[in-house]
Amino acid sequence: MQIAKRMEPLKGVLVMEMNMRLAKMKQEGRDVVNLGVGDPDFNPPEHILQALQEAVGHPDYHHYPSFYPNQPLKDAIANWYKRRFGVDLDPNREVLSLLGSTDGLFMIHLCLLDSGDVALVPDPSYPSYSSGVKVVGGQVEKVSLLRENDFLPDLDSIPTEVARKAKMIWVNYPNNPTGATAPPEFYQKLISWAKAYDVTVVSDNAYSEVYFDNRRPVSFLEFPGAKEVGVELHSLSKSYNCCGWRAGMVVGNQDLVAALSRIKAHSDRGMFYPMQLAAINALNSSDDFMEKRNQIFQERREVLVEGLNKIGLKTYLPKATFYLWARVPEGYTSQDFCFKALEQANVWMIPGSLYGQFGEGYLRIAFTHSVERLKEAIRRLQNFFSQ
Repeated sequence: MQIAKRMEPLKGVLVMEMNMRLAKMKQEGRDVVNLGVGDPDFNPPEHILQALQEAVGHPDYHHYPSFYPNQPLKDAIANWYKRRFGVDLDPNREVLSLLGSTDGLFMIHLCLLDSGDVALVPDPSYPSYSSGVKVVGGQVEKVSLLRENDFLPDLDSIPTEVARKAKMIWVNYPNNPTGATAPPEFYQKLISWAKAYDVTVVSDNAYSEVYFDNRRPVSFLEFPGAKEVGVELHSLSKSYNCCGWRAGMVVGNQDLVAALSRIKAHSDRGMFYPMQLAAINALNSSDDFMEKRNQIFQERREVLVEGLNKIGLKTYLPKATFYLWARVPEGYTSQDFCFKALEQANVWMIPGSLYGQFGEGYLRIAFTHSVERLKEAIRRLQNFFSQ
């Protein structure tokens, strides 16, 4: 059997390998503090759970999703964007539900890139951006995210000849893995730049509802001209503590939304109807629970930053997300350090090199555990350093 060459970029994914390794360590009785997983340890609000439970129990709600009207979910998405960001969306032309934002994230490359086309991808960044480009035969051009620029891309540093060839650019704020956010002036400049070079902007805004110090992140679509040049991906996963539900959305430019809708008409049959009803319930309900949750995340952030800085892991203070971006101690590569910490301290963190060339020298730490568990991880790492 011969496997298609397009599969080459997808081989050897470190996270998949590590999940198997961590499962084996658990079977061996080793208590690993997993600071790598980006999955909130909070449950969805009770009223959302109840909506899903009631819908799943309904005998008429198990047909193909096309059997039911999708308008209520589109309306709920549009209304949420209006309430949260002040963005007006046409539910019929500028909104599409997704099976989690990753669904659209990967398939959107099919809509924008032909073989050999250039996509601008931040470095470091979520690995699926680059993988999606490569699988459709596109060419990745990396745009560095550096500490001295607050992990924002320097659009002026992109060579003119590269910008003219580019068909799309990925942006992701609040950012995974660095925890950085983007100010309004960045998006204003990005939109002008995208218009000048005819580059489509794809904004991944999945972490907008996990933020600190009452500084709510903005949406790319809030700014004039955004819908002319791009779309935004969003998700209930992090916002509503339901990563496993796979409920997301893409909103914005109507031509790109329509193209992605055509792709999805061939790839899936839509979102499970009870899940649609739960998503509608979530999007139409109060978001008050997020304030308390974010306060807990902020307390965890402070505990980790203080503890890790004391033992020599210098951290970048995140303004949003539940990730810390920390410097690897001198003398280690990011992968060597993470594997040694796992074997000797039973603490797992993700090497920054997984996120790209400019991720080397860093590691990503998720604070999706209780304060007590995080303090245990710090204690173990302190012992590891002392040895």
